[in-house]
Amino acid sequence: MVTELQLNPTRVVEDRVVTTVCSYCGVGCNLELHLKDDFIFKVTSPFDSPVNHGNLCVKGRFGYDYVYHPKRVTTPLVRRYLLEGKPKPEGREQVFAISMDGKPIPNSQISNDWDWVATNWDTALDMVAENLVRIYQRDGSDAMAVYCCAKATNEDNYLLQKMWRALFRTNNVDHCTRLCHAGSVVALQKAIGSSAMSNTASQVIMNDVFIVTGSNTGENHPIIALQMKEAVQKHGAKMIVVDPRRIDLVDFAELWLPLKPGTNVPVFSAMAHVIVKENLVNWDFVNRRTEGFQEFVESLEKFTPEYAEEISGVPAEDIRKAARMYATAKNGAIYWGMGISQLSHGTASALALIHLAFLTGHVGRDGTGLNPLRGQNNVQGASDMGAMPFHYPGYMRVDNEDNARKWEAAWNIEPGGLSRKLGLTTTEILGHAHEGGIRALYIMGENPMMSEPNLNETRKHMTHLEFLVSQDLFINESGAFADVFLPAASFAEKDGTFTNTDRRVQRVRTALSPRGQARPDWKILCDLATRLERRLKRGSSSKWDYESPEEILREMASVNSDYAGITYERIAKVGLQYPVPDMNHPGTPTLFKETFPSGRGKFIPLDYVPVMEQADDEYPFILTTGRLLEHWHGGTMTRHSSLNEAYPEARVEIHPADAEMHGITNNMPVRVTSRRGEIVLRATVTEKTSVGVVFIPWHFAEAAANLLTNDALDPQAKIPEFKACAVQVFPAREDELPNPEVEVRRGRY
Repeated sequence: MVTELQLNPTRVVEDRVVTTVCSYCGVGCNLELHLKDDFIFKVTSPFDSPVNHGNLCVKGRFGYDYVYHPKRVTTPLVRRYLLEGKPKPEGREQVFAISMDGKPIPNSQISNDWDWVATNWDTALDMVAENLVRIYQRDGSDAMAVYCCAKATNEDNYLLQKMWRALFRTNNVDHCTRLCHAGSVVALQKAIGSSAMSNTASQVIMNDVFIVTGSNTGENHPIIALQMKEAVQKHGAKMIVVDPRRIDLVDFAELWLPLKPGTNVPVFSAMAHVIVKENLVNWDFVNRRTEGFQEFVESLEKFTPEYAEEISGVPAEDIRKAARMYATAKNGAIYWGMGISQLSHGTASALALIHLAFLTGHVGRDGTGLNPLRGQNNVQGASDMGAMPFHYPGYMRVDNEDNARKWEAAWNIEPGGLSRKLGLTTTEILGHAHEGGIRALYIMGENPMMSEPNLNETRKHMTHLEFLVSQDLFINESGAFADVFLPAASFAEKDGTFTNTDRRVQRVRTALSPRGQARPDWKILCDLATRLERRLKRGSSSKWDYESPEEILREMASVNSDYAGITYERIAKVGLQYPVPDMNHPGTPTLFKETFPSGRGKFIPLDYVPVMEQADDEYPFILTTGRLLEHWHGGTMTRHSSLNEAYPEARVEIHPADAEMHGITNNMPVRVTSRRGEIVLRATVTEKTSVGVVFIPWHFAEAAANLLTNDALDPQAKIPEFKACAVQVFPAREDELPNPEVEVRRGRY
């Protein structure tokens, strides 16, 4: 996949350079795409970027070649049964290979009726419109659901949630925020009334002490990790790492608390206990800006450091030391990731961190803050755009009458037309795929067949859907179940905006013409919405004939005050951090300087609830899952990139003491089994993980970690427990390892 242009970029005379934003993590790094003859041969970054200062990680610099991958789908596809007007066959078959000439796929093991057949846009969109309207008119709004996309632009997500709410009158709208920071979002909304990162990531160099917890920042947000290391090495900051794994930041930390997975609440509540007992509280902040303190203090009585040590394994004296360091700092901050939120008590874990900031006054000032590091490039923006079942754009509750009326007016919908009923979440939608439940699902750029927990159960749910549409770049594990596939443009082939982890809205620019017949998501949705509205024959008509993404953003910003002062012209060179309430506002690098959106911050008493599965004699290890530097989420992009060569197979990390006890050596094939599934992969024996804990990345379809994970949900945030489930690990044979050639033959990679 590496071309001569990429091997010798200094010899190329470029045609042009296009500045845009990276499509991977939430840092929002600025990219310079160097082009020759419509080909990206090099990626650099402007040194004056306020986000990444010219730095890029391996994904940002080299992970773009998926755009040209030969497996990329560049023409609309439909199942043969639809094209030939046949009754839908029984069941639902997962098909990756494509019949481009309309003939049956050679040596296919599937029914010919399930063959993919290339077609034109009019045919594909008409089939989508006819089937969606048919199901809606027969079964009503509760039968319709949509997955928006954290990799798509703000404009794409705004348009898709508008389409579902305005045309199908349902709030069954969600995206992968449900699988990452939903616990953080709920906790922050409950405690302060806002769910975004409070400060700017680059303010880490202003921290005296900062806590990094539940975040393998060096691999998941590498550029922020660089800034953290700079804060320690050049500015004298002290870092506290709280994580079950010995991540690379531990080498730069003053203190490492290697807690057991799922024991965040006792550890951070014990830190709060110490701060209160040793009178390290910022009383001025607590008295002026919080409420519920007395009840909260009473709830802390049992959370002594010794109690926390018994549960978490972290020495009590280290908990005391961490509490004193953070509380006595002039500027303290907390940065956290999925290790806090991806638990059945993820909301409580995030609240425990919020309490620490309240007690010490380390929020509402530059160089402090509550900073959830958002996972995807536009998960913050997709949430801002209303791609959630409980909120319109701007986090306006859908069950609030005034909010609904505002959006009815904005979308030219009759009074009372929008649903006031809370929708289903991502983790509930597929479970409702049955007669009388969800019958039609539209997926834009997401892959639940890799990202959901307990994938064997997810597979069953996918087969129960009556009609499924996939809008994506490749036929991934979920798209392979679809009835219609709509080929979308990549980040390099479209215009729009992304909003990064610290609320910075930045321009995405077209560098290439879309491959083949692929279209930008917003254009696909405009065309489809027009067809849907024509068939639905509604009396009033919403706007769907947008001329550009800029026009879409203007409509959204006219009702969402956080974005009211953001225009393409204002962010042409440097993005703005919302809230930007008017055209003269400079943006807001630091939130909550005077007050919280909810008024006073709320202390909320907590209790310790263990993870749903504990290690036992039958399943003696706790599995935790996560990401790698070289890969991204379900692998739809990076496993179609040359990055796949850098880390081509799944591996399980196991501690040397555990490996010796179970007869496991480095590189040995092992079988990992949970109560839900099993996979075979190679072992990496390393002290990076703790005794009793194993780690598996979830990027690899042939050894999918989410076959093992527990689908238990946080009752408030509806987020699954990806970070802790009980497993066995046994030696396996070489011939039991998954054969990557099988993936090639079936068309996946």
